Formats: sequence, C-alpha cells, structure tokens
Amino acid sequence: MKLYHRQFLVLLVTVLLSISLLLSGCIAPSRQPSQITIDLTADGKTTSVQVLPNSTVQDVLSSAKINLGSLDRVEPPPYTVLLNGASVRVVRMREEFELTSEVIAFEHQLVRCESLPEGERMLSQQGANGEVEITYRHVYEDGQQISNDEFKRVVIEEAVPEVVVVGIQQMFSPAAIPGRLVYIVGGNAWAMEGNTGKRRVVVTGGDLDGYIFSLSSDGNWLLFTRKSIEAGQINSLWAAQIDLSPPKLINLQVKNVIYFASWLPGSDSTIAYSTVEPQAAPPGWHTNNDLKLLKIQNDKPDETTPVALGPELVGNYPWWGVSFAWSPDGSRLAYANDHQVGLLDTKDNQGLANPLLNFAHLKTGSEWAWVPGLTWGPDGKVLYTIDHAPDAEAVLSEDSQVFDLTAILLEGGGPVRLVSAVGMFAYPTPSPMQKLESGEKAYQVAYLKAVTPKLSKSSRYQLWVMDRDGSDQRLLFPEEGTRGLDPQQVTWSPAPLVEEYHHVIALIYQGNIWFINPYDGTARQVTGDELTVRLDWK
Repeated sequence: MKLYHRQFLVLLVTVLLSISLLLSGCIAPSRQPSQITIDLTADGKTTSVQVLPNSTVQDVLSSAKINLGSLDRVEPPPYTVLLNGASVRVVRMREEFELTSEVIAFEHQLVRCESLPEGERMLSQQGANGEVEITYRHVYEDGQQISNDEFKRVVIEEAVPEVVVVGIQQMFSPAAIPGRLVYIVGGNAWAMEGNTGKRRVVVTGGDLDGYIFSLSSDGNWLLFTRKSIEAGQINSLWAAQIDLSPPKLINLQVKNVIYFASWLPGSDSTIAYSTVEPQAAPPGWHTNNDLKLLKIQNDKPDETTPVALGPELVGNYPWWGVSFAWSPDGSRLAYANDHQVGLLDTKDNQGLANPLLNFAHLKTGSEWAWVPGLTWGPDGKVLYTIDHAPDAEAVLSEDSQVFDLTAILLEGGGPVRLVSAVGMFAYPTPSPMQKLESGEKAYQVAYLKAVTPKLSKSSRYQLWVMDRDGSDQRLLFPEEGTRGLDPQQVTWSPAPLVEEYHHVIALIYQGNIWFINPYDGTARQVTGDELTVRLDWK
C-alpha cells in the first residue's frame, strides 16, 4: 500500500512538469524596453529625446534642458504622460509694450447770449487740444506677432472746448438802474450800467471761476478769481478797473483763493484775502488758516501784511476754511467758522478772536463742512447770521438739522433769534439804510428759507423779507408750488430804482437775473439766456 502511494506521487509530479514545459513553449518571450523616444520641437529645431517609459512632458523638457519662460507654453501640457514616438512642441511667447501719445481734439460750442447784439459773435473761451497717452501690448509667438491690443489709456491733459458766444435778441424791455451791476456769463464778466439793456463785457477769457466776485464800494473796481492753468494751483486773484474802457487788469500775484477776498470798504486799493493749499484728496484743498492785507500801488500789488490768526479759529474741521466780513465803515472784521461767530481784533496785526455766538458744529458725514453766512447791518450795529440750533429729534447736537436766523446785537444785547428753521443756506442780506415816511431811518433784511427745512442741505429755497427786528416776515419769490431758488447770496440795489421808487433785490433764478420788489413781491426778469452764475451790484 505504501509502495502504491509513492508511485502515484511520482507520476503526478511528472505530469505537472510536462504540462508546464508544454505551456512555456507556447508563450512568446516579452521584454519591457528600457527607454522610449520622443520628438521635441523647440527654438526652431526638432530633436529626439530618450526618456524612461511613463515619463511626462515636463520630464522630457528637463532631460533636454529646456527652460520655459513665464509666458511660454508647451503642447501637450507638462503633466501629460507620453508614449513612445510622441511629439512635444515648445511655443516661445513674448510681449512688448509700446507707449504712444495722441491728440484729443477740442470741441466747438456755441452759446446763446443776450448780452451781445443780435448776430454778433465773440470768442468766450479759446479751445485747446488735449493729450492722451496710450500703451499698446504686442504679443509674439515663436517670433511672429499674433496680437496688438490697447493695454492702458491715460489722459495727460483734458481738451478745453472752444466756446463762441452769439448774441440773440433781448427778450425783455430795459429798465433804468442805479450804479453798476456786474455778473458772470460763460466765464466772462459783464456789466450793466444806466439800464439793463446797456451791457458790456469787462473781463474776457472765459476762465472766471466765481469763487471771488465782488465790487469795490464805488463800483469802479472788480475783484475776481480766474482758473489757473499752472500745475498745483486752483486759481489766481485779479482786480479790474471797470470804469475805464477798455478796463485795466491787474494780476495780484495771489494764488488759491476760495473762501474770502474783499475790498476794504471805502477803498479801491486795499484787499483782504485768505488762501488754501491744493491737495488731491476731497474737497481738493486744505485751508492755510491765514488772513492777509494787500495794497495796490501804481497798478500793481505792493505791500502785503499778514494777520496772525490764533488756533481757536480753525474749528473742528481743520482742513475747512474761515469766512470774514467787513463792517460797513471797514473798522471791524467779523468771522465765522464751523462752530462760532465773532469779531476779530486785528490791532497790531494780531487776529484775536472775540466770540459772540457759539454753536455745535454740523456733522456732514462728507468732505465739506458747514460755515454760516455772515453780513452786517448798514449801521454797523448788528450782525446777521445762521445759528445751528438744538433739535429735540437729534441724539447728538451735531446731528441737528435746525438752523435759525439770528441777529447779534453789538451794543448790549447779544444773539437774538429772529426766524426759526430757515435752513443752513439762508444767507441773510440787509438792505441799504432807507428813510421811512415818518422820517426814521430803517432797513429790511432779505433771506432765503428752505422749502424743506429739515432737509436744507439739498432743499431749494424761497426769498423772504422782514424788518430789521424780525417783524413783518413775508414770502416774496417764487410763489408756492413753483421751483425754488438755488442757495445764493442775494443783492440789494445800491439806490432806489426810478420806476420802482425804492430798492429792489437782485437774484439768479434758473440761470437768469431777476429783480424782486420787496414790498409787493412783483418780479421782473432781466435776462433770458440762462447763463448767469454770479452777480454783484454797487
């Protein structure tokens, strides 16, 4: 039995060996290649590169010591696993930038104007081409340009439009007027003398910016600012003797005047002014907190005297400015900033502040600050201004939207509220002294009142008038339900009009000059071209 099992095992092993030999003879021998060949095209030539099986495109580039630039691309992508005989292409990319400049042609604008005779033309503003700098991006693929696109455009200088003023027929009958009324149309200064139909241009150039525009007491000299073309400057201050024909112009060599410049009352040779420093951030300037007196001698600026101002005048917004106002006789100077109204003692050129009215500054939440309008009564005994009053609805005093018209009595009386809730841009303006039928001398006060007092920053306004003590308050213009006025300082006629027998109020409504009768509210439209932006009357 044991012999039988041994013989069976021997036979089984023999059969298995035979089968194994038979199968091994039927299968062809196989061998994995040690390297594969890849065709690599780069830099204008094609070479064969030997790499290990399962290599990627990046392996091929490394083996051939081919480096890719930041813009180069390879086909197929670097992560692709290659088979024997595959092809790889390196595409060399580069870019070039070309800087060129082009002219921006100026536009031609035609402006209608009643101040010129019908059909007559006058160049109001000289046109000037601008310049734009353009950067082009050229892209090359293996030395061949494949694209040429505009990459960046920067305006180096804006084009200045050419403005030609053409006269049109006057739409309104002329009215006799006292003194000299000056106004800005199309960046030029014009004057009416004798009657509203007699008009002449007194300053040309089309560059008056309207920041400063005021007549001397006798109406013979005009103080104004014009836009500056010099880098880093906002404007320049000029004077013109407009009772001459042609007017005499004097460059006062003063730059960057925004808030204040005025003739000393009774003088046409002394000017007070303050300046700002231009800056890129809004609002475009930063106050210098200065005050200077300038004398004109022999038709040119002569002596400049600075007045030292104390830090208390700067206010809560040190980048904003202070406004000033001369008393009618020029002996005293009032000031207003964002939290205070007072008198400034300029003795020995030391600006010592004497506060008369304090109020909470207005938090505007923007790049501007609120400073109240400020004017003197014609007798020099009262200052009229706007008080930022408390508001029961406001959590903080600086959030109040209540503004009251206030008189500051300078001879023992202090501030007196005359009209409540007039709005922040009410600009009270007293009339010249007038003789009443009783023989008493008195005056009225014109002021603006916001249509929506709690939204006075954006509200339009209406013209009101009252007696100097706040009594007899009357709405004059425009009537209820019509479009209101833009905020502005209105102007009284320097003497009664012949046709009206009393003083009238001049203002700008929808770009036109209007005369308003303060007694019955009748209104006379004087111009109709809708171009007037500033006026003064002396």
